[in-house]
Amino acid sequence: MHRLIAQSLAKRFGALAVFSDISFELQSGQSLAVVGPNGSGKSTLLMLLLGMYQPTRGAVVFKDGDALMDEDAIRRKSALVSPYLSLYDNLTAEENLVFLVTVSGGNVTGKRINELLSLVGLEGRGMDPVGSYSSGMKQRLKYAAALVKEPAFLFLDEPMSNLDDQGKQMVRDVIEQLRGQAVIVLGTNEQEDYGLADGICRVGR
Repeated sequence: MHRLIAQSLAKRFGALAVFSDISFELQSGQSLAVVGPNGSGKSTLLMLLLGMYQPTRGAVVFKDGDALMDEDAIRRKSALVSPYLSLYDNLTAEENLVFLVTVSGGNVTGKRINELLSLVGLEGRGMDPVGSYSSGMKQRLKYAAALVKEPAFLFLDEPMSNLDDQGKQMVRDVIEQLRGQAVIVLGTNEQEDYGLADGICRVGR
């Protein structure tokens, strides 16, 4: 059982207060939608949870059972999907997946890669350079890159970005696949996405 605990989080950039006093606790099998208008701090909160920003006040705690997780363990067990996350255009989809899982300390078989590409709707496109992909195809590949890590913590920023209806259904399928085993946090300003999570955390006004 993994747990993510946010304790009285606040974040400022200079004189700008982005959010304050955000607290929640999630365990494996639970999910949370971080919602609010554009510029309200949704992405900032997700980046803070991932350790890319430091809180102005409060703390973020990751646990595996009762044991605190260190930075290496958090990185191995966490995955992010975001429209701002970069892939390597000069590599193929398969090479991207192998590289990303390797730098996280894992490994993956060719069979598993094919399964993941099929799951996200990229079957038969694994040997194509990612630079030739459309924005929607790149977003699909980011989901495969998240799943290849078998994450205990999945963070989704604007989860439906750049996707057509079939792609949006793929996202719903991925969330359902991981719902029982991972902590899922998604940031969105689309009301239709709220139902993807068990609870809601509002940021901004």
